[in-house]
This record gives sequence, C-alpha cells and structure tokens, in this order.
Amino acid sequence: MADQGFEYRFRAPLGAPRDKGAEPPAFRREVVGGMLIERDVAVPLRDGTVIYLDLFRPVDGPPAPPLIGWGPYGKHGHTRYSQSFPKAEVADEHLTKYTAFEAPDPVFWVANGYAVINVDPRGTWYSQGRATYLSPQEAEDFFDVIEWAGTRDWSNGKVGLSGVSYLTCSQWRVAELNPPHLAAINPWEGWSDTYREVARHGGIPETSFWPYLPTRWGHSTTQVEDLALETAERPFFDAYWASKAAQLEKIAVPAYVVASWTDQGLHTRGTLEGFRRISSEQKWLEVHGRKKWAHYYDPESVKRQKAFFDHFLKGQKSELARWPRVRFEVREKYLTAAEHAATDWPLPGTRYTRLHLDAAAGSLSFDPPQGAARCAYDSAADSAAGGEAARASFDITFAEPVELVGHMKLRIWMAAEACADMDIFVAVQKLGKDGEIVPFAYYAQFEDGPVALGWLRASHRELDTARSTEYRPVLAHVREAKLVHGGFVPLDIEIWPSGTAFAAGEGLRLVVQGRDIYDYPKPSVYARHEDLVNRGRHLIATGSGRESYLLVPVTGPD
Repeated sequence: MADQGFEYRFRAPLGAPRDKGAEPPAFRREVVGGMLIERDVAVPLRDGTVIYLDLFRPVDGPPAPPLIGWGPYGKHGHTRYSQSFPKAEVADEHLTKYTAFEAPDPVFWVANGYAVINVDPRGTWYSQGRATYLSPQEAEDFFDVIEWAGTRDWSNGKVGLSGVSYLTCSQWRVAELNPPHLAAINPWEGWSDTYREVARHGGIPETSFWPYLPTRWGHSTTQVEDLALETAERPFFDAYWASKAAQLEKIAVPAYVVASWTDQGLHTRGTLEGFRRISSEQKWLEVHGRKKWAHYYDPESVKRQKAFFDHFLKGQKSELARWPRVRFEVREKYLTAAEHAATDWPLPGTRYTRLHLDAAAGSLSFDPPQGAARCAYDSAADSAAGGEAARASFDITFAEPVELVGHMKLRIWMAAEACADMDIFVAVQKLGKDGEIVPFAYYAQFEDGPVALGWLRASHRELDTARSTEYRPVLAHVREAKLVHGGFVPLDIEIWPSGTAFAAGEGLRLVVQGRDIYDYPKPSVYARHEDLVNRGRHLIATGSGRESYLLVPVTGPD
C-alpha cells in the first residue's frame, strides 16, 4: 500500500468477539436443503494475513457467480430487524436466519444459482491484522477476496457485490481498484465521503451516530482503528479524511445504484454522488422515498437485484434491457409517491429557481422583497421549549402544482451578535393545505421527517470552487474563517437532494435555527450535533443588497 503521508492510530478493541456471540474460528461444513454452508473459511491476503469468511453455495449445478457482502458487523450475526429495529419495517419473512446484517439472504440467492460470501475484514472479530475502516488497506484486502472468489473451481469467475450502508461504502472503495474478476456492483445507500457525509455535516461535528459506530465495528482479538481519537485530532479535511473518501471517477464496473430521499444526514448525498461521478458506461439509478432496509429486502427490490446480476454475472436476458437509466419517486407524503423516469442525474432540464426570503414577512416568494429587513432567533434556545424564538421560518404557498427534484441551496446573509462563529441548521418541510407539516420517512426508522436537511458551521463557509456549482456548494473544510461580531456575511448552505410534489394550495417551509431541527429521545441512533459553538442571537438579513434565497430544483412540464 502506497505511503499516505500519515499513520492510522490504533487502540485495544472495544469488545471481545464472544461478547457478541462469535465463537473462535473452526472450519465446518453442512448441507441445508440444496445449500452447502462452509463456515470460517480461511483466506490469506497478499501480505500473508489470514481473514475468515462464511460461504454459501449450491450443492450441485453449474459454477456459481459469487455475491460478496463486506462489512465489520460480523459474518455470524443474523439481525432480527423486527426486534432490534421494529420501526424499520423489515418483514421477518423477507430474510432468513442465515442473513447477515445489511447483506443479501443466502437462501434466496443460492436457490437461484448464486454463491453468497460474508466476510470478517482484517482485524475484525477473529480475522488477523489490525482493523482500519474504509481505508486503502481495506480496499486492497477486499480486492484479494474478490480475486479469490473469482478463481475457485465452484465459481463462474464473475463476482458481484451487494449490501446496504457500510456494505455499500466498501463497494465504492474496492471498485476504484477495478479487480479483474469484479463484474457488477449494487451499491444500496452508502456514503462516499466520510468527513462530509457522516463525521462533520457542514463542518459541525456529528456526536451520536459516528461515535456509536465503533461500538458495532470494534470487536476484535487484535487492535482496531481509533476513530474517536482521529476524529478529535482532525477537524479539517486532510489526507486522513481523503483516505476515507471514495475516488469515484476510477470506477468503471457496471453498477445498479439505489439511493433514497430519506437518509438525510447519512447516505442520500453520497449515494447520488456515487452514481453521478462513477465512470461506468453501464449504470442505473433508482431513488425511493422509503426506509432503506425494508426496501432492500422487499421482494420487488430483490427481483430487480436479480435481474441486474442475472444479466452481468450469468449472461442471461432479464428485464434490465427495459430499465430507464434513472428511475425515481416523487413523494406526496410517506408511502405515497409517483414513479418517474429520466436519462441522467441530476435530472436534465431542471430549472433552478430562486425563492426569495423576506425577513419582515417570514415568507418565501418568486419575487425579491421590496426593501431590506432583518429577523433573529436565539441560537442556544431549545426549539421545543423556546418555540418561535428559537428559529426563523419562511413559508410559501404554491398557486400551481410544482415538483422539486434534486439539489437545493440556501444563500443567506447572517450575523452572530455574541460569537465569532455560528452553527446553522436548515430544514425544508412540506405544508399541507391545512398548514400542517406533511411528514416523510427519515433515517431508516422514523416517519415524521423532513423534505431535506442542510448544515453549516460558518467558519467552514469557504467553498471548494473547483467542485462547487450554482446549485451544489461544496465546502473546502481546509481552514477556519472566524466571523466579525455583528458583521453580516453571505453563506452558501448545501441542502441534500430530495424529490417532492406540491399540489396547488400546498406549501414549503424553510426553517433555520441553532440546533438539530429533528430531535428523538435517546438511545435512538441518528445524526445528532451536540458539540456546538453557538451563543446569543443569530441575525438574518434579506433584500436591498443582501439577497437571501432558497434555490430550488423545479422539474416536470413548464
């Protein structure tokens, strides 16, 4: 592995494998129906390190294409979602006791002529070596296992990758290396830039989900990467964080990419960036408005996965020939949506339109306000207890139907009265004709979420001009630029992509405040931000040389 200019930091594991039901490796075989199960298969990597995997394959028949699920959650661990995550809506009958967390179900795939491989990566559980996560080393290890799987006598030599979340993030990383036997990937909702999409939203530290992950990933008999220490020591995007960002343009393998509008603060941005940026000539995108695990295991989704893999791993004709390049849902409300097709992402013909903020009226309008105005909110107030004093909101009611599908950007002039920095939280919400908020699925388990979210720490406001566009600001995150107390500055806040339909008489609300807009009781795990810099009031200016606006992606007929 090439020198990266830094060294990963390691620590003792956070738990022993036996704490989570993993027994020491001992190779064993059994046949269940027509499925041969081989547990704790030892696979040597290029440097001699031995890792362990479980292999499920047909007892007889022609050589099978392997499907690999690569993640640190433990190959032994079957998750009964209905008990562990009851609000995730994963039906028990859609998976079996052999299904590893967020991975394909071996029973279904083996019955359809595939092999399924679940891996414990280097340094996790009982695999040898020291664990690093989404690193170049892990990508090289994954490469080695793909080549191992593609050259077995039971394999047809065409390897596919599948799985959700980390099992998608690892797909991005290894696909950069273009292993010779890798024939197709199915990234199903996974981030591609660890810093921007998980650890620091808009430069604001994420303090719940990211710190929680090592407790799931950190079971080992050796050492594991010290994510907490590295995160604390590296507040800006540097070589360390670059080592955990996918080099998507290097990916050339056929890809069926599935994203959702609902994983705001986790997977939405990275999955859509993955599709947009990969160089694969054969790539398809599906975007839904549902809960990710339930959608992955839904029989109709599995049918599409099979059509994709049948084509590229078996050379069989399938419905893939009739797929549009892009298929996406436009949501009306939770579980109510219309499906559309397009030729690319972002959608061709999108009309990026400004909705102007008026601080005096608390409104959004297609026309700029007549004069200058200001409004303010208490940045440190609890939004539940403080009510409107804790936020600023701006509403518009649409006179005609409109569909907004794609990226939004908030350009807003703001100042801090009592501090040299600001943490700003933004939500876009849909209002029904009755003025009530229309809820959507959110973060795999919740059903009262937003249309979309955005975040910014004002001292991180400097843009990466080479990567930014009019509608998608990309922050550089390379240095701190403090504010002058009371001085207004223009801020460009990325709002993650979404797809929503508004009927005539329905509305859109923009919310701006100094803390998380959606707050669920602990121990619910989702994106929280509790390490804030805010003090005192935040001021917002609109009109007369300080044009503040929400840029929205209008799609559909003119």
